[in-house]
Amino acid sequence: MGVVLPVLFALFAAFSNALATVLQRRAALTVPQSNGFRFGLVLDLLRRPLWIGGILAVIAAGAGQAVALATGPLTLVQPLFVLELPLALLIASLVTRTRMSGALWLAVGGVVAGLGITLAAASPAGNRTSVPTDRWLLALAACAGAVAVLAVAGLRRSPGRARAGCLGGATAVCYALTAALMKSAVHVLGHGGIGAFLTAWQTYAFGATGICALLLLEHAMQGGPLVASQPALTLGDAGISVALGVLLYEEHLRDGWWLLPQVLGVALICTGVFALSRTGTGAP
Repeated sequence: MGVVLPVLFALFAAFSNALATVLQRRAALTVPQSNGFRFGLVLDLLRRPLWIGGILAVIAAGAGQAVALATGPLTLVQPLFVLELPLALLIASLVTRTRMSGALWLAVGGVVAGLGITLAAASPAGNRTSVPTDRWLLALAACAGAVAVLAVAGLRRSPGRARAGCLGGATAVCYALTAALMKSAVHVLGHGGIGAFLTAWQTYAFGATGICALLLLEHAMQGGPLVASQPALTLGDAGISVALGVLLYEEHLRDGWWLLPQVLGVALICTGVFALSRTGTGAP
């Protein structure tokens, strides 16, 4: 049961997030676009039942992700969220009652095969739960700086690929940092109870970064085509999460000749994600 439980809950969370993406994207396209960062966007979306449904799916995904992170390494759990994109396109095709082309199915197969090869070759290990404060400070500063730079760069551009890509990248950083903080907060909950959980700084930090991710995601969806925002979001989240897992939690990935299949797997994932984003730009 070492990896089965975190994998199952991570897959549940990925499916829930994919459903949320479809619902939230459809809702986001029904409100006026904004040239800057607009907190009122969420108030507009609250009037859309589809967006409310998306938020409920996000909550379900968060619960599944919390259990996955509590029982497995960050470097195993977060890369599985790469499956959100193919799952979102599959759900969108069912919602709109359209058939996916052979090219889309081939891209889906590439992502799934690439993810399987990468994780099997990397064999993520380690489940450290205590992170020194100096490492947290460095990670928080680096992630906050990256989010600020990407968000400002995106919001200074008019709607289009550059804007969507920058905001998608900023969202990815927030997602990865939220997962890293959530892992620590869930450990506090499991060992110290609800009182310790409510007084731990990680609890409020992952809540704050999660809210930032939500706001950035809505603007990324409005900011431009899926082909620009989704690869940055999908691949960025996985890559940054792996880096945080190694640097913060001292998780281990196999090296040596195992790097060859890992590179092959990552190449398949990237190719599949870009193909899905390009051919799925019209998906709701």
